[in-house]
Amino acid sequence: MRKILTLLLCGALLASCFTLPAAAVAITPATPADFDLPCQAAILVDLDTGTVLYEKNADEQRPIASITKVMTLLLTFRALEAGKVRLTDLVPVSEHAYGMGGSQIWLEPGEEMTLDDMLKAICISSANDAAVAVAEYIGGSEDAFVQQMNAEAARLGMASTHFENACGLDETGHLSTARDVAVMSREMLLHHTEIAHYCTIWTDTLRGGETQLVNTNKLLKSYPGITGLKTGTTGGAGVCITASAERDGLGLVAVILGAPSGKDRFDAARTLLDYGFANYQSLVAELPGDAPDTLPVTHGAAETVPLTYTAPGSVLTAKGDAAPLEVHLDLPQSVEAPVTAGQQLGTVTLTHGGQTVAEYPVTAADDVAALSFGLCFVRLVEACLMHG
Repeated sequence: MRKILTLLLCGALLASCFTLPAAAVAITPATPADFDLPCQAAILVDLDTGTVLYEKNADEQRPIASITKVMTLLLTFRALEAGKVRLTDLVPVSEHAYGMGGSQIWLEPGEEMTLDDMLKAICISSANDAAVAVAEYIGGSEDAFVQQMNAEAARLGMASTHFENACGLDETGHLSTARDVAVMSREMLLHHTEIAHYCTIWTDTLRGGETQLVNTNKLLKSYPGITGLKTGTTGGAGVCITASAERDGLGLVAVILGAPSGKDRFDAARTLLDYGFANYQSLVAELPGDAPDTLPVTHGAAETVPLTYTAPGSVLTAKGDAAPLEVHLDLPQSVEAPVTAGQQLGTVTLTHGGQTVAEYPVTAADDVAALSFGLCFVRLVEACLMHG
């Protein structure tokens, strides 16, 4: 059977048997010709799809100061997820970490602090000494950890990024771009959502209340929907931020590099986020309840095969776009055995104004072997015994 299923994309989330990629209709990003910002480089992207909504010198290599710590945090959360470290672990402080300078929590050589507290120091106060101590704990040395940072940057496709340290202090060759910062910011926000617990803390204390922490991201107190992520300032990088926010299901990441002041940094990030929320929306698509869970199998060891749908979970569109968004499901009446798990059996197509936006496979969730002579004989015997 061939079904054409048309619906407004405004329903609830899909059932758990569906996976939920995001899609975006064709969008032309704004540029400084539309509106400029007080910074050297900037980018605004949709969190779910990575679609660029604004860019200014987005591929220009620049120092990124403590935004570097996004990668340090990313590798730390990955180590936590893998069970290599725990939040309760005591992280020792080396002479090297003690000597970092810049923003710090004044760790002393030989001091120990839980990884949980170290993460608070990094996320809230952007502590260089804590970032390097954690890097040494996870990587064995800062140099070894930096190699992991560069390997992860390569894996993520951050072709214009090279790290020389784990904290972001100015160092020759330590460079990235606004676009690459957006890539690693999305990776963190999408796959390690626990980062929000740390990045949205406004104030906290360490050492039993002796050390006060105040978040360097002032947007936490002034911007509705802010969720993070990281600030940074050095002489070489200028004043920087990668800021994330969410409203009405739309997540955005705004990266500002090389602003002349803290006020300019926050104003520029606010301008980008305001632009995104004012002009774009994230709609939710769902397949209807009568989309089949199984498909009949002919000449198979089983009569049906369960289906796995990949369908658009969220769709980024311009606000006020009147062109219809539609979902089309194309499935055969049946499939002949053998069937292999993962085998594509049909297609889900998302269209916008009649134009295809994306296509997603419908696949077999299990194997179904072809019906053999032996299995036919066994079934015949079972039927005879059942009917006496």
